[in-house]
Amino acid sequence: MAKEKTPADIAQEAAGASGMDDDSLADLAHAVAEALGDAVREASIVHGQLQIIAERKRILDVLQYLRDDPACRFVCFTDICGVDYPARAERFEVVYHLLSPYINARARVKVSAAEGEAVPSCTGLFPGAGWYERETYDMYGVFFTGHPDLRRILTDYGFSGHPLRKDFPVTGFVEVRYDEDLKRVIYEPVKLQQAWREFDNLSPWKGEPAALPGDEKAENNG
Repeated sequence: MAKEKTPADIAQEAAGASGMDDDSLADLAHAVAEALGDAVREASIVHGQLQIIAERKRILDVLQYLRDDPACRFVCFTDICGVDYPARAERFEVVYHLLSPYINARARVKVSAAEGEAVPSCTGLFPGAGWYERETYDMYGVFFTGHPDLRRILTDYGFSGHPLRKDFPVTGFVEVRYDEDLKRVIYEPVKLQQAWREFDNLSPWKGEPAALPGDEKAENNG
C-alpha cells in the first residue's frame, strides 16, 4: 500500500532540483495569505521569491507559520535588513530573508514602522536573529521589543545618530584621531578642510572666478 503523501512531500516534489516555479510559488503565496488572514497585507512573487508584506504587530505569527507549516518549512533564517523611506508615514521597512531547503525556495517578509514604533523581536523563533536586529537598531534606530540585549553592535560607545538613515550627514558628526600628547583617542567635531563647493557647472569652488585657467583649451577644441 502506497504511503499517503504529506503537504511537505507534495511541496518538495513541486520544487524539484531547481526550485519551485512561479506557479507553485503563487499557489504557496495564496495558501499563506489565506491561512494567516489579516496578518498578511500582501503575498506575491517578486524576482522568483515569495514576498510577504506583514502587519508589524503580527510579524511573529507570520514567521512562525513560515517556519513550521509542512508546506513551507522556511527553517533557515539568513538575514534582517532595514530600509529608510523618509517621505513615507511608516518611514522604515524591516526585511526578513528566509530559506527553505525542503522546497528549495526563499521568502522575503517585510514590515513597516513609523518613527518611534517598535517591531517584535523574532529571537524566540530564530535565535540567530539577535545580531541582525542589533545591527538594524544601530544603523536605523528601529527598536525590537523582547530582544534580550538590544544595544549597538557596529558603532562606537556613545555614538550619536544612526548612520544608514537618509538624513544622516555623509561626513558624520565627529571625527576620531589618536592624540600623541594625551596618549589616547579623542573625538572632535567634524571640520571640512576644503572650501564649500558651488555646483553651478562653471566653477566648482566658492569664490573662484567663473573662468579658470585652462578653460580656453576646451573652448578652442570645441
